[in-house]
Amino acid sequence: MLNGNHQGNLSRTVLASTAIIAIGLMAGFMANDSPVLLAIVMAGGIVLFGLLTRFEYTVLGLINLRSALDSFSEAQLPGYFALAIDALTIGLIITQLLARQPVHTGRFFWFLATWIGLQGLWLPLMHLGGLGLDQSYLSDSIREWIRLFSWLMVYLLVMQLKGRIPPSKAVSILFLGLLLPITVAVLQTIAPDILPVEFSSDGAADSVSIDVSSRIRGSLGHPNTFATFLLLYIGLTLWKFQQSSRQLIWLMLLTTLAFFLVSTKALFILMMLFTFMLVLLIPQFSLVKTIGGLLFFAAVIALFASTEFGRERLGSISETPLLNPNINMSRAIILSYGDGNSFNWRLAEWSFLFRKWQFAPVIGYGLGVTPFVSRSGLLPHNDYVRAVIEGGIVGLILFIFFFVGQFIYINQQLKKSPKSSSKYRFGLSMRAVLVALPVGMLTENIWSHTTFFFYWMACLAILEWDWNPSLDDDIKSKPT
Repeated sequence: MLNGNHQGNLSRTVLASTAIIAIGLMAGFMANDSPVLLAIVMAGGIVLFGLLTRFEYTVLGLINLRSALDSFSEAQLPGYFALAIDALTIGLIITQLLARQPVHTGRFFWFLATWIGLQGLWLPLMHLGGLGLDQSYLSDSIREWIRLFSWLMVYLLVMQLKGRIPPSKAVSILFLGLLLPITVAVLQTIAPDILPVEFSSDGAADSVSIDVSSRIRGSLGHPNTFATFLLLYIGLTLWKFQQSSRQLIWLMLLTTLAFFLVSTKALFILMMLFTFMLVLLIPQFSLVKTIGGLLFFAAVIALFASTEFGRERLGSISETPLLNPNINMSRAIILSYGDGNSFNWRLAEWSFLFRKWQFAPVIGYGLGVTPFVSRSGLLPHNDYVRAVIEGGIVGLILFIFFFVGQFIYINQQLKKSPKSSSKYRFGLSMRAVLVALPVGMLTENIWSHTTFFFYWMACLAILEWDWNPSLDDDIKSKPT
């Protein structure tokens, strides 16, 4: 009788042999007919070899690859990559079940799976004609649901690394995801005319006359997408800085990230950064940390306001109902047609969408269809407006519950961890980023920032792992 380990090895051997034979046959047929497909098949073979030899590093390497793909959105490479991750995860889980090996999930996985399953109910409703748009938009809704489903698969895939690699080391490897975006950002800073303006496929393009070419966007297609991505890594870098014996290295990285965060010239990120710093500092209040946090935020604001573009963005707020009592909502909407003020454009767009929402108030128009409902053909730069348009009141409640569930999950992990532990500090950074997200969603399409959520789900999975201090390779008593 074979035990579990032998069954697992036998199962992987059979799976690998079958896959290698299939890859060889496909490569032979494609060598002359489709060089591109041949390259994809060969890349798949390399990934398979990595999964069989260095499974945990290959998985984390695949996650890191996501930050390099937005520049290829026109070729739909991010979508194909998501499907590949889905197939890999499902295949891995089936193999583990057949080999009678444990499948790591956790309570949060079942919450996330239930939530994404509920989102899937909008697909048959559209097919049956029960939503605000007819079934001709079903393919767009399916594409949006698959995007959300891929987040679940990323979480589940990273969960299978539990016990194979120390959590701090796993997070350290995720920092490699910064390599290409920062490299491209440096090139854009030095010679902005070398790289063309790109827009990611998530619909995050600016809707008014803002010169996007003057804003740093890295390899993520759009400056706003790059900004949220950087905020996540600022949180991870601060966590590393607190516990590492080589704090100078992490301080230098933090300074670099802050510089490029400002260079995105995204106004919404300033409020997110303020919220992040506030939520991070309150639970671990100390005079030194508070002064350091205030100085860091002040430096970011000063750097943002030091450029003409930054001053114009800050000054534009004074021409909105938010700070100008002489401009009411109606006047702001009228002005939005010619003043180039992005906030007034948002007010006009939201007003239009709320009027459209009244025709489908309970369950909305369907997943991923907001651009087809809006007057501009763009996302509304407000994820709550998007949620109520696509899912109605029911969808908005589920949208809010999605973040409430994450907040509860992170707090549960914090309660189970000693306050001096690496896991506790990691959880504090994660919670601070989480609370900042709903703030940014008031004026930005963060829900469409797919790259951010890939790395976010990976971090949530790592938070669920067992953080054994004896295996932690990044505490102050040891060099990084």
